[in-house]
Amino acid sequence: MTPHTTLTDWLNRQTSAGVPAALTGTIESIAAACAEIAGILRTAPIDGLSGATESTNVQGETQKPLDIVSNDIFIRHLQENDDVSILVSEELSQPLQLQHQSGEGRYVVACDPLDGSSNLDVNVTVGSIFSILELETSGGEDALLQPGTKQLAAGYAAYGNSTSLVLTLGKSVVVFTLDNQGRFILSKADIAIPAASAEYAINTARERFWDEATRTYVADSVAGETGHLGKRYNMRWVGSMVADIHRILMRGGIFLYPVDSETKEKGGRLRLMYEANPMSLIIEAAGGAASTGFGRILEVQPNGIHQRIGVIVGSREEVARIEALYRR
Repeated sequence: MTPHTTLTDWLNRQTSAGVPAALTGTIESIAAACAEIAGILRTAPIDGLSGATESTNVQGETQKPLDIVSNDIFIRHLQENDDVSILVSEELSQPLQLQHQSGEGRYVVACDPLDGSSNLDVNVTVGSIFSILELETSGGEDALLQPGTKQLAAGYAAYGNSTSLVLTLGKSVVVFTLDNQGRFILSKADIAIPAASAEYAINTARERFWDEATRTYVADSVAGETGHLGKRYNMRWVGSMVADIHRILMRGGIFLYPVDSETKEKGGRLRLMYEANPMSLIIEAAGGAASTGFGRILEVQPNGIHQRIGVIVGSREEVARIEALYRR
């Protein structure tokens, strides 16, 4: 039997190939946080961690107990790593200085500690999303506001019937699965998203807010083989970004959360630095495309740590189709 490749084994190989040990160590710290969250989620209803709290986060969203617990777990694991200087989290209004002195640690971690937490009480896949940047020397919040092309690594954990850790260093995508001993074991390597697909993911309850390009894209897809596209499409929507992106990564498709008339004033629904950018790096590294509808997500210059943006990611041909509609 071929011995399993653990995350530690894989990261050691990357270090031998020239990836800084500080970066692979940071990934291990994040993986340890995700493994701990996976364990807590398994028994959360028994432990009284269901339902909502009376507090809201900086986004104005009602927090679940597990949002707070997951955020605290990320903080604790990253505080123990001297190479991580700052944490940007969906659950924190301001960047958190993790080291005692400003300037200690070379990395910034941006994360959504528990994506899709509204689905917790119905046992639907949720996840943790993360991005790693190198701290620039200019100081202040501006040092954190780097475009997605500057990401050194990105990934997510999907907590479903098994726990998957999806990871990229920018050139390929690998998937690890958490075993019963708390180890992440390599389960898939060199993930490639099919260029064409016949599945799309969008929240159709927002149709009344859509722009013309989105409306046309969906109408053409619904028409299927009876329309000018000449093929049948299926619509899939989980309401958990991690779950929807994981499906697309594994078998192709497109995920759409564009700017619409209701979210236009805020710039969109999803957050650039810890949702759109890490997912876009993963999608592109797997051969897909990531767009706002008007340009590449990874080239957008952030103007704030909680900036929102339109997100269209997935199979290249489908992303190109809706981009053409925006141009038209």
